[in-house]
Amino acid sequence: MAKKKAPDSGAKKVNNPNVMGLHAEVVEQPITQTLEVNYMPYAMSVIVSRAIPEIDGFKPSHRKLLYTMYQMKLLGGSRTKSANVVGQTMKLNPHGDAAIYDTMVRLSRGYGALLHPLVDSKGNFGKVYSRDMAWAASRYTEVRLDPICAELFRDIDQDTVDFVDNYDGKLQEPTLLPTTFPNVLVSANQGIAVGMASNLCGFNLAEVCDAAIAWMKKPGVDLLPILKAPDFPTGGALLYDESALRQIYETGRGSVQVRAKWRYLKKENLIEIVEIPYSTTVEAIMDKVAELIKAGKIKEIADMRDETDLNGLKITIDLKRGADPDKLMAKLFRSTPLQDPYSCNFNILIAGMPRVMGVGEILTEWIAWRMEGVRRRTHYAMCKKQEKLHLLRGLRKILLDIDRAIQIIRETEEDAEVVPNLMIGFGIDQVQAEYVADIKLRNINREYILKRTQETDALADEIADLRDIVEKPERIKKIITAELQAVKKKYAAPRKTEILYEWGEQVADETEEDVPDYPVFAFLSREGYFKKITPQSLRMSAEQKYKEGDGPFLQWEGTNRDELLVFTDKQQCYKTRLSEFADTKASVLGEYLPTRLGMDQGETPVWATVTGDYGGHVFFFFANGKVARVELAAYKTQTRRRRLTGAYSDKSPLAAALLLHQDTEVAMASTEGRCLLFHTALLTPKATRSTQGVAVMTLKPKHQVAWAKPVQETPIVNHARYRAKSLPVNGALLRPEDKGEEQLTIL
Repeated sequence: MAKKKAPDSGAKKVNNPNVMGLHAEVVEQPITQTLEVNYMPYAMSVIVSRAIPEIDGFKPSHRKLLYTMYQMKLLGGSRTKSANVVGQTMKLNPHGDAAIYDTMVRLSRGYGALLHPLVDSKGNFGKVYSRDMAWAASRYTEVRLDPICAELFRDIDQDTVDFVDNYDGKLQEPTLLPTTFPNVLVSANQGIAVGMASNLCGFNLAEVCDAAIAWMKKPGVDLLPILKAPDFPTGGALLYDESALRQIYETGRGSVQVRAKWRYLKKENLIEIVEIPYSTTVEAIMDKVAELIKAGKIKEIADMRDETDLNGLKITIDLKRGADPDKLMAKLFRSTPLQDPYSCNFNILIAGMPRVMGVGEILTEWIAWRMEGVRRRTHYAMCKKQEKLHLLRGLRKILLDIDRAIQIIRETEEDAEVVPNLMIGFGIDQVQAEYVADIKLRNINREYILKRTQETDALADEIADLRDIVEKPERIKKIITAELQAVKKKYAAPRKTEILYEWGEQVADETEEDVPDYPVFAFLSREGYFKKITPQSLRMSAEQKYKEGDGPFLQWEGTNRDELLVFTDKQQCYKTRLSEFADTKASVLGEYLPTRLGMDQGETPVWATVTGDYGGHVFFFFANGKVARVELAAYKTQTRRRRLTGAYSDKSPLAAALLLHQDTEVAMASTEGRCLLFHTALLTPKATRSTQGVAVMTLKPKHQVAWAKPVQETPIVNHARYRAKSLPVNGALLRPEDKGEEQLTIL
């Protein structure tokens, strides 16, 4: 038999003998073809059909499970075994029983991952705050839909949403659920797709309903006074940061800090932790505390144990005699997941396309989608009433001569001729004639027909009113508002997460005595890897290790008590202490700062500095030729704030930055190859961090500032050629000898 000829696409053919002694033809597929034919369809499938939630707040797996339970009459009915639900769901979701049951667990009341659980569960479903607590098998647990699910399926049978075939074409399933409230903002959800992810935090139901109503009345209204902050089912205390919340509300990205709740029992000399951040677990907290105790960084704890029981979460910490509970908790908040950031990434599928949106955009999309659902529902009801009105108008014509109708039916010899004869005799259409012909004999009386026909006028008025609703968006908005108010009244619950507005003053700061003081060297690579090395370790091995393509960027000499300020391309400044980094060796890569400092997705460091007393000035050199001089003290805060927004101007990208403790000459060069020298005393310090600075270098189109350094750190020898007498100036073209280029000589 002839072998198939591989398509001529530049691929190579290789004959491989297999274990059977036969020859198989292997076609090497070009990587571009592999990406296009194999990888891209897979990636799109994961993004669109699996990992990213849609405007109703659900992923396909959630929707298939809930709709199956709805079809099983589990809304308002008695519970059934979870295994039964899992088996029925496989008719819509072919991904296996384990995946379906895991989905059910997360939606359950017992697990506690949602502010408003959608599955009313009985049995052991584990706990969201426990990493190791396993849930019981599906044959042991029982479930039904929670009453709030009535708002997810309201009018689903009245053409509010589209239905599609399931995977084998034998059943129909909804593409979305017609939620009467913005469930996408109430139910926390997260998913990891290919090349993107989604992480939606939950908000309080009452606040979400109020925010949706306010947004409908006035799009663009300030949501922060209404939608105060995220709300988490595990409680805890959210550290209020208005700028961080506004960033999340406007862009859909950002993070909030959540802290555990605790109480001190003086008589027993112990601390009880009763609520923890949503993003961590009891086991992770205890492991970290044990690590700190073992390292000798925490000495006040005598014992720590997990006393979680049926009454809820509880971690008990026994204190040593004389230990200060406030000071200890301040340490634990700084060093353990007892205070943990929750990163938000509001990535939602809109019309099949993933979009990262702020809260206002999400409400806009939800309101538009919900208005279409109400319009479709109203149109459906109007069509049904129009059909009924059409039948009643035919019945009214029969009322004029009932005896004649009976005579027509009696005198018709064949059953198939009854409807045509009625149509001819009374001038009605086939639908009306079928309706008249199907009336029971006992109902052929004047009273019955009069009652039916009297409905005609009332029905016509109802149809006119429904048509008016369909045509007027303002009336639809009133209906949605009324539904939101009803949901709020029936299902709203108090906030579980407390908001701490004055959190900075409530935490005792770490004293200098708590931090060992010794000299260190700090290094930062171009890609953001940071390491702190002692002089002894550096003397043993000074050769720094970097990832492939990475290299040295900044280095400092300081003490373990110094603070590290990291500036990012998002105009933010992250603050931390060198003492919070472990001493390491030159032979390791170091810690990746964006992860360690909890930076937003896609945010990268562009400059950093180490400071002890916040003395000196920072000079920001922007790509457009402007330079801003800001006192480093402007970044000093009274509270232990980890992040400052608006750290520098966002009008132009940052080309370079310098920390100078005294005025000196600085060299500044452009991509055109021009350079100038100027004295920093010419620049006046500015009070605001986000100042745009003053023009120093005049640039030609398509060129920008390339670098800036103190003149003594450059190879420039002809200083007078580049020294500026006034600002701004173009600068002079760099000569070869001032570039530090070695001249080749022919021997």
